[in-house]
Amino acid sequence: MSRPAGRAALLPLLLLLGLPALLPARPRYEPTWGSLDARPLPAWFDEAKFGVFIHWGVFSVPSFGSEWFWWYWQKEKREPYVKFMEANYPPGFRYEDFGPLFTAEFFDPNQWADILKASGAKYVVLTSKHHEGFTLWGSKYSWNWNAVDVGPKRDLVAELAASVRNRTDLHFGLYHSLFEWFNPLFLEDATNVFKTRKFPTSKSLPELYEIVTKYQPEIIWSDGNGNAPDTYWNSTGFLAWLYNDSPVRDTVVTNDRWGVGSICTHGGFYTCSDRYNPGHLLPHKWENCMTIDRRSWGYRRDAQLSDYLTIEDLVKQLVETVSCGGNLLMNIGPTHDGRIAVIFEERLRQMGAWLEVNGEAIYGTKPWRAQNDSVTPEVWYTFSPKEGTVNAVFLNWPVSGILELGEPQAKLGETQVKLAGYKELLKWVALGEKGLIIALPQLTPKQLPCQWGWTLQLTAIK
Repeated sequence: MSRPAGRAALLPLLLLLGLPALLPARPRYEPTWGSLDARPLPAWFDEAKFGVFIHWGVFSVPSFGSEWFWWYWQKEKREPYVKFMEANYPPGFRYEDFGPLFTAEFFDPNQWADILKASGAKYVVLTSKHHEGFTLWGSKYSWNWNAVDVGPKRDLVAELAASVRNRTDLHFGLYHSLFEWFNPLFLEDATNVFKTRKFPTSKSLPELYEIVTKYQPEIIWSDGNGNAPDTYWNSTGFLAWLYNDSPVRDTVVTNDRWGVGSICTHGGFYTCSDRYNPGHLLPHKWENCMTIDRRSWGYRRDAQLSDYLTIEDLVKQLVETVSCGGNLLMNIGPTHDGRIAVIFEERLRQMGAWLEVNGEAIYGTKPWRAQNDSVTPEVWYTFSPKEGTVNAVFLNWPVSGILELGEPQAKLGETQVKLAGYKELLKWVALGEKGLIIALPQLTPKQLPCQWGWTLQLTAIK
């Protein structure tokens, strides 16, 4: 009996001396996909379920057509973009001349943070640098093409990070484009079929280390491989540092866009493609990044009302995505002067109002054995492990007031059915071994707990 006691007595001394002899070693990740892909995804990301994407940059100045404005105008020479420039800007006007017009005079990071908080989102991802190469922070590696030197003369990343952290519980993340359309060093490497690596070593990688060290984002949302392999970008080397030695090594999550061949195969969570929404359960954690404006990620002055998804559309996207094990990353595009357009603000606040009532069916849930109902369309299931509750979110309120569910197996005398936001238990009848008929309460539109999709919470269900 004396030996364990002696060992226990040594523990405080070892800790005092800083000796990790009896403590489990932190895993070290090798710069290989086999090692990096084995890292467990930090739990907060799966529990969060819903984030907001923000596409903001010099492309917000022309705010016409798409955030790919520069490429479509100068490289592809698409007619609408060429005509737009000819009609509205003097001859010889270059894309770089938009830089000083990116003014952000109405940018109030506290107001943005308050809107984000009201949306019910649990994380936010800001475009620190898009394919145009303009950085929203004063990067040492983007001389005279950054928001501190040109345009706002402000560190937009630092300001939003501070407000989000001071005023909300959202996790702060950064998008970063690996390649830049027209950077001469990248174009030179591309001409050399990426046998040379001038651009990643002098620009892209130093920027990544810079934003992680300076702003400590908990999401690195990589994009834009420029048709180059991950070996050109040294993605595995960067990720090994990120997971082993960076200031966010324990909490950071990453996506799958680290070079040709990595998407939907390597990295943290999978994005697979823009607006990815498979409609069935996947074995790996995934994210559906999508836009409120169907046609663009950046702000468009030429957008029509019909281009914007309705709150009904957005709730449907969220519920479908979460029931199939994904997260929803919903994009807004602020204006060049720093405003979140009121239609985006309204959609965000509507989503927050919906989550206020139905959040238990979203946050911290796991996929159930069935993702959607086998009898009634537009019914999606999630499972709340702490409460042991099955959540059935139905998007259409039946005219009859009777909802039939084909999947749940109820237990007489044990199963209870509750409508989220409504106090009284609901009456139900079992349909043999499987299935339920539920009598919904007779409510006026104003008495409904919410307007765009409702949650039934089922206990003691198989």
